[in-house]
Amino acid sequence: MFNQLADRFDSVFRNLRGLGKITDDNIQHTVRDIRRSLLEADVNFKVARNFIERIKERSVGTKVIKSVKPGELFIKIIRDELIKLLGEKPVPLKISDQKPSVILLAGLQGSGKTTTAAKLAKRLVKSGKKVTLVAADIYRPAAIDQLQVLGKQIDVPVYTDNLKDPVKICTNGIKQAEAGKRDVVILDTAGRLHIDEDMMTEIKNIAAATKPVETLFVVDSMTGQDAVNSALAFSEALNITGTVLTKLDGDARGGAAISITEVIGKPIKFVGVSEKIDGLEEFDPERIIDRLLGFGDVATLVEKAQNVLDEKEAEKLEKKLKRNKFDLEDFKNQLKQLSKMGPMEQILGMMPGMNRQALKGLKVDDRQLVWTEAIINSMTPWERQNPQLINGSRRKRIALGSGRSVQQVNQLLKQFAQMKKMMKNMGKLKMPGLANMSADSLNLM
Repeated sequence: MFNQLADRFDSVFRNLRGLGKITDDNIQHTVRDIRRSLLEADVNFKVARNFIERIKERSVGTKVIKSVKPGELFIKIIRDELIKLLGEKPVPLKISDQKPSVILLAGLQGSGKTTTAAKLAKRLVKSGKKVTLVAADIYRPAAIDQLQVLGKQIDVPVYTDNLKDPVKICTNGIKQAEAGKRDVVILDTAGRLHIDEDMMTEIKNIAAATKPVETLFVVDSMTGQDAVNSALAFSEALNITGTVLTKLDGDARGGAAISITEVIGKPIKFVGVSEKIDGLEEFDPERIIDRLLGFGDVATLVEKAQNVLDEKEAEKLEKKLKRNKFDLEDFKNQLKQLSKMGPMEQILGMMPGMNRQALKGLKVDDRQLVWTEAIINSMTPWERQNPQLINGSRRKRIALGSGRSVQQVNQLLKQFAQMKKMMKNMGKLKMPGLANMSADSLNLM
């Protein structure tokens, strides 16, 4: 997501870094490039125009601080305005004291509401809330079955009803959740076109009957400009409190998603970053923009690591490193933990200083982790503990057993030796298996 926009900003910033001073000419040249980049990325033209005007207003007559290069100051202005465009600060989900808190999900057909409902339930359960999901989509075939399957995966009850009235299904589901002393009820409603008056009336009736504390507009990030029109229509019909962007890991241009916050004046609260049930992140404008501009996202990286890394295992690994006992078995275990954090390209993109062009050339394939594990599994325990002693005949046997080439086995052993040497010179380990892996060591095959 945002790859096209990120590439264009990368080009703009490369030119800016060489500026000796900020002039009217280079301001005009830069904002022209930015305007073109935004429009090509499907950003609403009014949003793009207002954004450019704000940059020009801040840039003209800017006093340059001696310790800061003019180009870097210009970059900071653009970054700050992009963050403002997306809402500046994360807005947490509202949970009322009165139980149960009702969260209504609304949006177009195919926007990912059902999956989002389960992902949101998973987040709330993790924070200690008792959640009930209500299957109120009676129109899409298998929608109720899908929610039941997802609910079972995360151990969250799903309320269903044979009634043909979504309003009654929702109110009955809330009553049952209230009787069961549940903290939160999430209403998964049917997708509807904003031009369908009957369906829009129905969602308004659901909102009036259930009085949700949060009404979230779920939008597919790949929808394009129609996402803005839909957001406006739903915002006029409902008291939208925030939006959820799904499929942020896709290849869409992403400009429409950037436009929504400014157009309807409501914050983006969550983003779907993968198809996995835990692939829902709280939306933080500053983190997203820093990732888009190639500045890294250490905060999210650390949070992901904390969710998958075991402290006791980390301590054991630290002791092994100090004694220079880190072996291929340890390496395999670290790769397993690393794979739980998400796609490799996404993780590398969060690392500060990771050049976007270098990342493109890296061609990270998540299957490489599987292949690496296969090579290590084909080794004997002795070979994993003493990789430096693996001779030619052993390498042929390992390659045959793993289904990989001898060259790939050699490459793994060479890169492991380099990484072990690097890790030996480190101080206290902060993020085992992640912070200490260079891009080359992740590109094993």
